[in-house]
Amino acid sequence: MKYFIFSLVIICSSFTLSAQKYEWKQATSNGYTYKYVTNDPMKARFYTLKNGLTVILSENHKEPRIAVNIAVRTGSNNDPRDHTGLAHYLEHLLFKGTDKFGTLNWAKEKPFLDSITNLFEQYGHLTDSSERRKMYQQIDRISGEASHYSIANEYDKLMKDIGSQGTNAHTWYEETVYEEDIPSNSLDKFLTIEAERFRKPVFRLFHTELEAVYEEKNRTLDNDGNKVAEVMNYHLFPTNNYGQQTTIGTIENLKNPSLKAITKYYNTYYVPNNMGIIMAGDFNSDELIKKIDQQFKYMQPKSFHPYAPAPEKPITTITEEEVYGPSAESVHIGFRTPASNTYDALVLLTISKILSNGSAGLLDINLNQNQKVQNSGAYLDQNKDYGVFNLVATPKEGQSLDTLKALLLEQLGKIRSGDFDETLLKAIVANDKLDNLKGMESNANRLNSLMNSFIRNKGEKWNDNVAKDEEMAKISVAEIEKIANEYFGNNYVLVYKRKGEDKNIVKVVKPAITPVETNRGRSSAFVQRVEQLPVSNIKPEWVNYETAITRSKAGIADVLYVQNKDNELFNLNYRFDMGSWNDKLLSYAVAYLDFLSTDKMSAQQMSKAFYDIACKYSINVSGETTTVSISGLQENFDKAVSLFENLMANCKPDENALKALKGRFLKSRANNKLNKTVIARGLMAYAQYGEHNPFNSGISDEELQNLTSAELVNELHNLFNYKHTITYYGPLSIANFTTAIRKEHRLPQQFVSYPQKEIFTFASQDSNKVLFADYDMVQSEIYWIRNIKPYNFSQEATIDVFNNYFGAGMGGVVFQTIRESKALAYSTAAFYRIPAKKEDPFSAIAYVGCQADKLNEAVAGMNELLNDLPDSKQGFALAKAGVRKDLETQRIVNDGIISSYLDDEKLGFNTDKREQIYDALPKITFDDLKQLHQDLSGKPYTYCIVGSDKKIDMKDLGKIGEVQKLSMKEIFGY
Repeated sequence: MKYFIFSLVIICSSFTLSAQKYEWKQATSNGYTYKYVTNDPMKARFYTLKNGLTVILSENHKEPRIAVNIAVRTGSNNDPRDHTGLAHYLEHLLFKGTDKFGTLNWAKEKPFLDSITNLFEQYGHLTDSSERRKMYQQIDRISGEASHYSIANEYDKLMKDIGSQGTNAHTWYEETVYEEDIPSNSLDKFLTIEAERFRKPVFRLFHTELEAVYEEKNRTLDNDGNKVAEVMNYHLFPTNNYGQQTTIGTIENLKNPSLKAITKYYNTYYVPNNMGIIMAGDFNSDELIKKIDQQFKYMQPKSFHPYAPAPEKPITTITEEEVYGPSAESVHIGFRTPASNTYDALVLLTISKILSNGSAGLLDINLNQNQKVQNSGAYLDQNKDYGVFNLVATPKEGQSLDTLKALLLEQLGKIRSGDFDETLLKAIVANDKLDNLKGMESNANRLNSLMNSFIRNKGEKWNDNVAKDEEMAKISVAEIEKIANEYFGNNYVLVYKRKGEDKNIVKVVKPAITPVETNRGRSSAFVQRVEQLPVSNIKPEWVNYETAITRSKAGIADVLYVQNKDNELFNLNYRFDMGSWNDKLLSYAVAYLDFLSTDKMSAQQMSKAFYDIACKYSINVSGETTTVSISGLQENFDKAVSLFENLMANCKPDENALKALKGRFLKSRANNKLNKTVIARGLMAYAQYGEHNPFNSGISDEELQNLTSAELVNELHNLFNYKHTITYYGPLSIANFTTAIRKEHRLPQQFVSYPQKEIFTFASQDSNKVLFADYDMVQSEIYWIRNIKPYNFSQEATIDVFNNYFGAGMGGVVFQTIRESKALAYSTAAFYRIPAKKEDPFSAIAYVGCQADKLNEAVAGMNELLNDLPDSKQGFALAKAGVRKDLETQRIVNDGIISSYLDDEKLGFNTDKREQIYDALPKITFDDLKQLHQDLSGKPYTYCIVGSDKKIDMKDLGKIGEVQKLSMKEIFGY
């Protein structure tokens, strides 16, 4: 109790110091009063409307778009104990429309929906499997009848009509958030739609959406990281629902949903005094707040009981648990931490960065750079009521998880004793300020910060958020020691993630579902009215590369330059037209660089030196390009470039570092074979190129073991002898930049030729083939791959429209059919892929992630769409308009100008190709899409399937095509 009082004194005194700079003020404009925080770089306005609705606005006129979150301060914490997963169900159902849209005839549809609601209530109380099966058949039959009056995905069609991007939503413990990114000229339409969306939602097409949630649950069962988090939270929070209820719900509750309970939940928590509309982007706040008020004033506030659990009792012991699964082993240590926006939470956030900041933290230097572990990190996962301080590490070959635990706790002990460089605190603040400065450029980053503040405290502590860096700068070593010793003792949960079979997995069983009618191409009267609302035009802006990019020379190197007139950030790149296809050792040399010293600085000192000046360097080696990047604040440009150039020129061999690195490389290779996502990438490369492909053509394990320091260091010393282009985005003038870079960047008298590039030939699919990789999982991941024909720019506009119509997003026919109508998958897509360079062909890719016992139906469902293109005049018009609006509102700015130029150049253009695509759009007809679809229809594909051979019948795969069960050696090449 004494310490609690002391903490309050610290909080009050420290926050008072900053209050003069970051204090709440009130203003009135255009008849609306709002609050704001002085010196807030986002200039956010906080309104509270008469009905209690919170509106938070941050103007950013960089591009004619607006990022939107409609946030509700409720989530799975408020799920009833007997209906866990309910909040998440509801989130899905808020896309189904109301009595005005999503329906062709509400009067005729409603009786069916009422019947379905009542049947689900009865179904949830049945225990006899035969009776449950019969009742579900009845639900399925009536749902089919109801679907004749429903319009699937009409909300998504509305969003496509206004040009929204990234339509999505998420549910978590204490939040449900609906996400959009709209053109700024569509505000009136958007607000009309959203006001109607929340007026009286109708939970139609429920049992097919329920099946999508089942699929989502099964995906979590295949995610070892998710299982670790559930076990960790269960023990850290024995009272709070952070640990006692998962957001997606239990299998038992998922199988027995209640539409009545969902309706009650909606009516309780989806009230204006518990909701917020948060926007960042191109708008006038005075005009926008009036429009929001007019559209949402129908909402009436209601009293409700927010989630208020009893406080957790202190943890006084160490709890150990084990989680089994097919992925690589790891160890996780979690400590419970206090609520957000407390001084202690700020100190703990600082501690997490002292331990792990990617460059100079104790774990970064002492464990990762010294190669005592395969990898390690620390982070604070902060929620409203509590947080979790996480330590995590993965082992080297032969290293025990107990050893990892000891190493992590040893570094944490250094925090408790104050055994760290105090100058690190200043560097953490500088790097945080740099990240905030970068984040200001993005509407999405602004929105995320404001949304988190709303969820945790209705935005009332935004002043603390703005003042965070200044407050962090005041934290002393003594305070860090004190907080560390209070929270970090023998009071943690230790989870060993071990490799092995998880015998506790019970998947959600697939019910029998008859495909429902989607009424593709039909519209409600509401949608027709919204479509007629006037919209002002936004004129597209193309980049004139001749004027936007200044070309110069620095010695013999070409320079591409764009000036940053907004802030003091710089980004410098050295770009090589060679990569691992030219030189298989280059990526290994680049990895080795992080562990090398010079004659003046150790590797650890080098990492700390970069972090101290808030600058970063990275080297990315892909198949055909290598890019060296240095970025940070312009005031430290000379220091950063000099540091890096000195490292490249003077790095010295370190045999011990190489020996350890080889071991970690081999362990990483082994871990890749335990990662289903990496395995799938290997299968797809095998399908696209054949047995000899870029994915499996690296060096062998034996060649890796035989690498020498001399050859790797030689690679680094000689890198700048190869031809490369220098690109710069920053505040320096072109003259000052070229002078500065000539001084710092070492260049030869003449560039040497690139090593000869290995050529990979694209495979031709002459017959259906199945490439199968066995993996212990509940789901199956299915990919269709087909190389089509050589790149031809004249088809790009048609492809963009086709992808928008066919398989991109929730409004496409693939999503509507596979998920909405047939309930075969949670995630699905299909599209033409445009190559990165003109020498490569177009390809077709389709995907379904589904339960193993749905594989046959999923394959048949996707093949049907690949063979026969559904015809919807409305869908085509929306797809075409969507591409047009995307191009009209897209703004290529900052260093993106240079990236766009280089990308266009690889496809044979020296002008902004988007202009030609835009001009071609009006001429595109649905017949053009059908012609394009002919390259997909009736053609053979290579099917890449990752799944368990215990759950998938190989005979079924044989019906698809010739089956080749690939070994990990065949997939990875080692």
